[in-house]
Parts: sequence; C-alpha cells; structure tokens
Amino acid sequence: MGRKKDAVLIAEETPNPQLNSEKKKKKNKNKGKHQNDTSSPKRTLHEQNDTESTKTKKIKHHISNDIVDGETEVVNGTSDETVTERVVVVTGKNADDSKYTAFKTFAEAGLPEKVLECCKGFEKPSPIQSRAWPFLLDGRDLIGIAATGSGKTLAFGIPAIMHIMKKGKNKADRGRNPLCLMLSPTRELAQQISDVISDAGRSCVVESVCLYGGTSKGPQISSLKSGVDIVIGTPGRIQDLIEMGFLSLKEASFVVLDEADRMLDMGFEQIVRSILGQTSSVRQMVMFSATWPSAVHQLAQEFMDPDPVKVVVGSEDLAANHDVMQIVEVLDERARDKRLVALLEKYHKSQRGWKAVSIHGDKAQHARTKALSLFKEGICPLMVATDVAARGLDIPDVEVVINYSFPLTTEDYVHRIGRTGRAGKKGVAHTFFTQQNKGLAGELVNVLREAGQIVPEALMKFGTHVKKKESKLYGAHFKEIAVNAPKSKKITFNSDDED
Repeated sequence: MGRKKDAVLIAEETPNPQLNSEKKKKKNKNKGKHQNDTSSPKRTLHEQNDTESTKTKKIKHHISNDIVDGETEVVNGTSDETVTERVVVVTGKNADDSKYTAFKTFAEAGLPEKVLECCKGFEKPSPIQSRAWPFLLDGRDLIGIAATGSGKTLAFGIPAIMHIMKKGKNKADRGRNPLCLMLSPTRELAQQISDVISDAGRSCVVESVCLYGGTSKGPQISSLKSGVDIVIGTPGRIQDLIEMGFLSLKEASFVVLDEADRMLDMGFEQIVRSILGQTSSVRQMVMFSATWPSAVHQLAQEFMDPDPVKVVVGSEDLAANHDVMQIVEVLDERARDKRLVALLEKYHKSQRGWKAVSIHGDKAQHARTKALSLFKEGICPLMVATDVAARGLDIPDVEVVINYSFPLTTEDYVHRIGRTGRAGKKGVAHTFFTQQNKGLAGELVNVLREAGQIVPEALMKFGTHVKKKESKLYGAHFKEIAVNAPKSKKITFNSDDED
C-alpha cells in the first residue's frame, strides 16, 4: 500500500453550510477530472499566518536526564538536534524510594515478553510510562497529569493487564465479572482506548469490551455474557447496563478514569460517583487528567488512597503544544469562507476537488466511526468537525488544524490545536479570530506568548487584560456577562448524550 495521505481537520462550533457550498462549486468546476492525485495533502486543523515560526532549542551533547521534583527531563536529545523539554514532577508517600526509580528502558520494567509485544515499535517508555509504571505495578493509586498523545493509554493499560494476569488463577471463580474498569468521556475516546488495550492484551489472552451509546446494546451484552476481563466505556452506557443487570462491577479492582476533567465538565459527575461506588471496595485507582481543577481533586480525595502518587508531565495548567506553530488571523466574520478556501487550496493545491468527511453530535455513531476511520486512513484527507473531535483523539499525521470559529474557551482552543504536532512531530494551527471573540483576546495572547509564538498586532488591539472569573473546573477565565442577563438554562440534546 502506498504512502498514507496527510489529512486536514477543520474545527467549528457547528457544521458550515457555506463550506459545503464551496466544495460543490469546486467539484462542479472540475467535473470529469480525478478526485485525488498522487500528491500528499496535509491534515489540517484551524490555521494562522503563513510566516510565523516557533522557537526551538538545540543542545550540543546527548542528554538523557530523568529528574524528579520539578527539574527538566530532556527527551530524545542528540547533538544539534531539536528536542522537547518536559518537566516531570512526582509527589506522594515514599515517591523517592529507590524501588520507584523510573524505567529508562522496557527491559528495566521486568515485564513478560508477551506483555511488551505492543511496545516493540517504540524505542523506550514515554515519560509518563517510565514514571507511572513503577508505582502502578506495585499496586499504588496514581494521579497522572499528562496531555493526550503522551502514551498515557499504555501507561495505565500495561499495569491493568498485569493486574489481571496476577489474578488470572481466580478467573473460574469470578464468572463473567470484569476485573478492570476504564471510564472515558466520549465514544470516540473510549473506542481509541479499546483499540490500544485490545492490541496490548491479545498476546496475553486478556479479553476486553467497549461499551458506549449510539449503537445497539445487543453485541455489547453478548460480550459481557461471554465474560470479559476489562470493561472500557462511557458513563451513560455503563450505567444503563448495570441497571439492566447485564454488568456487575463488584470485582472490578483496577479502575481508571481517563480525561477526568472533561468527564466532570460534561456533567457526568453523579453517574461517575455512582459507578465508582459499585466497584470493589479493595481497588487500585488510576486517574488521568489534562488539568487538575478542584472538582477532580475532590473526586480523587473521595475515591482514592489518602496519599496517592501524583505524576505531572509538563504542567498542571493547560498549555499549548510547543511543536505547533500557531497562526492567528484577525478578520471579519464574513471573510472566513474566502480565507478558508485559500488555505485549503494552499494545502491541497494539487488536488482537483476536496474529498471530505464530517463529525458532529447529530451524526449517528456508525457514521461518526466510519468518518473517523476514513480520515485516519487518509482516504478522505479533510475532516470538518465540531468539538466532539477536539480533544483526546489520537489521529496520526495531522499536519494542519484550521479553527474556522474560535471555541468558547482558551482551554478548548489548546485541545483543538493539540490534534496536530503529536509524538514529537511539527504541526500548524490556523485560527480565525473575529470581533465577537474579543473577550478571549487576553487569554489567547497569553497562550501565544507562553508557547513563544508571534502575537499579531490586530489581536493586541483588542487588549491583553484578562478578567478573572472562577470556574468550577478550569479555574480563572474571562467571560463577559450582561448585568441583566437571564439565568442560563441547560439544554440537552439526545444526539449528544453518551448513553
């Protein structure tokens, strides 16, 4: 099979009919010509200016530091090679004990060959893996603060498999009840975790099932009846199957909450608490989150060991990936379509027409899954998506992100542009910023400055002041509120429900 085509991801709040219209015009104009050619279009997610560049660091000699407590760990550093710096901080009871020394190689982990089968494509453990494994393999509760794309799925996946293998002798006694539970906020992220766990557990004969809404319960119930070791899924569907009597978590003694901050932000807190309350009273808890807001902290205090280990890769405060060139364009809202077409022609200049797929909450799950698959495989190198695809998804080789509309928060902006520049690769993020987004200008300026990006003068004209308003989950952020504004009312759409 030839080289996989690069892909472009366009993020917006709602699907854009104007874009569809432009695509049709382009297609009609080139009717009779080939849809694709042999060139390699780039995967794109919201763009900025073409002239910006990121600041990088060079080192003279090979460095392989792995230092705890706030010092810098330089990863994959060689002579005159651009490197990525990460701060790795480990805290907790006896965290400095020699038995918890980070694993610099897979061999140091002392894991069975069949368990490490899934790691053969990697040179060495990622920072979160090398730090988390010693604690998790020793049965410690752990809180991991790390961005998506950091290798965190295997960071908790490998210890989960080892946990099951150690208890395997009791499998006949436990019937069809799973030993491990992994909760995820969205269907796509749950499926992504399931793919990794399924691959990792295949050589160890560890069975798993992925439970999420938007699809028939029948096959999921059949898998549960057959007996599984690991249950992966979204809170709504898992709670449904528990209430229907098809799923029992009373023997789930290894429990993972992935993207915990987003899970609570999506309103799953009560369901999550209910589910956790039905797991084994003697359990090992693992919680991964991109940030560490007070609500997540409170949940950890309630369900985890009084003194869990905490591993922070990078920062507890969300920051943009420094491998992503951020290009912010301040323009009139009516000019976005024309600029978008220009960018698409730039990144797909050899193509005769744009073959695109879309993902949004109103789309049926099977259609979302198919669209994501076509995008990942490079068959359709352009994806138009709402924030359902903004966070957590690991799509290789996305080179460009175009933010057609600026998200509601800068946190969402950081997650959106994080779809590119993954696993040490470089990426570009173009962002359209309009007058109606001016309330977030100060925060965006701070994000750009922190990442060493160029701040457009037009953006500075909106001002750099950041008015702080405490958010339950994300801490202080700016929001303009009219004095006599009516109270907000929560509206729930069935299509967005993960049940």
